Amino acid sequence: MSRALSAGVTFFQYRSKKHDRKSVYETSLRLASLAADAGAMFIVNDHADIAQAVDADGVHLGQDDLPIEKARKILGPGKVIGISTHSLAQAREAEQQGADYIGFGPIFPTATKDAGVIQGLKTLRIIRHSISIPIIAIGGITHTTVTEVVRAGADGVAVISALLSAPDIQQSSEDMLRIMRKSGGDT
Repeated sequence: MSRALSAGVTFFQYRSKKHDRKSVYETSLRLASLAADAGAMFIVNDHADIAQAVDADGVHLGQDDLPIEKARKILGPGKVIGISTHSLAQAREAEQQGADYIGFGPIFPTATKDAGVIQGLKTLRIIRHSISIPIIAIGGITHTTVTEVVRAGADGVAVISALLSAPDIQQSSEDMLRIMRKSGGDT
């Protein structure tokens, strides 16, 4: 995280499907502090209670997690709630239920996780014209595809492999941010 922060990345989501809740809490506590010190946003995946306990900026929910209204009761009105979506219907429902942003994808094939059916840029364009909240595109996004993803309507992108598999994470992060800025996206 520190190398990406140094590069200028301003939004982080901590996702751990392998660790127990205590480990997720302890790691989230450290990461929330790092992000806060750098002025970046920090979101905990899945666990609204842990996000609240570590004073994270918010939570990112999956389709099988707490309903948005229940997460809002735990976090309060000043925190960010995002939700993963994989269809136009889910995107519209997320907006209607009060999500602050959606994660949408997978845009392209990805080896990071089994994210379901590839949605592609055409569906991303349809989603962009159908909802008004920010869209964070996810799934197989690389330095060579980020421009077309932003031009298709993403306000930002979630990337894992494109940065973590690079020989220099900070340089890779800087390059991705530069490309996004030229394309008109958020960082």
